[in-house]
Amino acid sequence: SGIERYYQIARCLRDEDLRADRQPEHTQVDMEMSFVTREDVFDVVERMWQHVFRQVLGVEIPIPFPRLTYDKAMGRYGSDKPDLRYGLELVDISTHVAESEFKVFAGAVAAGGQVKGINARGCGAFSRKEIDELTEFVKGFGAKGLAYFYVTNTGVRSPIAKFFTDEQTAGIVSALDGNPGDLLFFVADQPGTVAESLGRLRVHLARQLNLIPSGPEYRFLWVLDFPLFEWKPGENKYDFMHNPVSAPHPADEPLLAEGWHTTARPGGPEHPWTRARALQYDLVLNGSEVASGSIRNHRADLQEQVFAILGISPEQARSKFGFLLEAFQYGAPPHGGIAPGLDRMVAIMGGADTIRDVIAFPKTASATDLMMDAPSEVDPEQLRELRIRVVPEEKKG
Repeated sequence: SGIERYYQIARCLRDEDLRADRQPEHTQVDMEMSFVTREDVFDVVERMWQHVFRQVLGVEIPIPFPRLTYDKAMGRYGSDKPDLRYGLELVDISTHVAESEFKVFAGAVAAGGQVKGINARGCGAFSRKEIDELTEFVKGFGAKGLAYFYVTNTGVRSPIAKFFTDEQTAGIVSALDGNPGDLLFFVADQPGTVAESLGRLRVHLARQLNLIPSGPEYRFLWVLDFPLFEWKPGENKYDFMHNPVSAPHPADEPLLAEGWHTTARPGGPEHPWTRARALQYDLVLNGSEVASGSIRNHRADLQEQVFAILGISPEQARSKFGFLLEAFQYGAPPHGGIAPGLDRMVAIMGGADTIRDVIAFPKTASATDLMMDAPSEVDPEQLRELRIRVVPEEKKG
């Protein structure tokens, strides 16, 4: 078309589960630009939101926004969209417990897992019942249990304290910056389970302890360098982590070829395809993802490599994505973009708890419009006019 870049406010439909910050349709500020780098995209978005907050709320947003890689965000917060308005960071204590006599911790480290903790400051008065409730909470996210230390003036108090030497105990408490009156929580498992369970516990404790500011405070964060692929254990294959046309990180392009010859376990942390990063980035505000984008792939050879890794044959690639590969062969320019969600930003700026409060004709959790009573049955005559036939689903059993 010869258009170098475009910006549009677009209405979109999503095929995802509904919740407080999701609706079946949403509005986004879509930006696609040729001949840009990641830094160019960041600069445009940062200056745009700085201007909007200044004009609408009279709030000065400092730029540039802080940045975290995906690995660091998951490691420190157990989430790829961390809320920076409070602490409760996850701390790795694996080196302090690997040689301990507590088999749950030592065994997890020996099996390639890790042990991490959270310091719930000033929560040393928590009862056993409260700890049991938190234990059940983390079990809901895959953790096998929740260990704990009460930090006292004389050391620590815990059913598992006897399994650690004084040096190991001191190292654990020091790593978590524990002081008398603090309560330290621990989870031992594979990294994904540790991040998921402790990350959820972090948010749960922040709400329970009223650590989230009640007044307006806006903490933006860029999360970048997402994995290019994710392993699907049930399907025994790799799949796209985000956008199927996100460009690989230039430094990681050799990993695409290395993956065919490696002896590393597929899906394991050492496999080249697990380690490959994408030029994918998300913008996070107060724990909510408010924009997602990437520098797009513009090379046919790289896109064909990616399709092959995902088990898509050349014939299937041409059938499903032939238009894209052909466009690349004609010399598509380097390009990138991002699409901030307008509804979600308006909800956050307006102090709304759900985007249903800031959009017209909001839908229920079952995707129905209460005002219009939609969706509803369509008159058979209308279906005939449109040449549409409804085939009832066969009942099983």
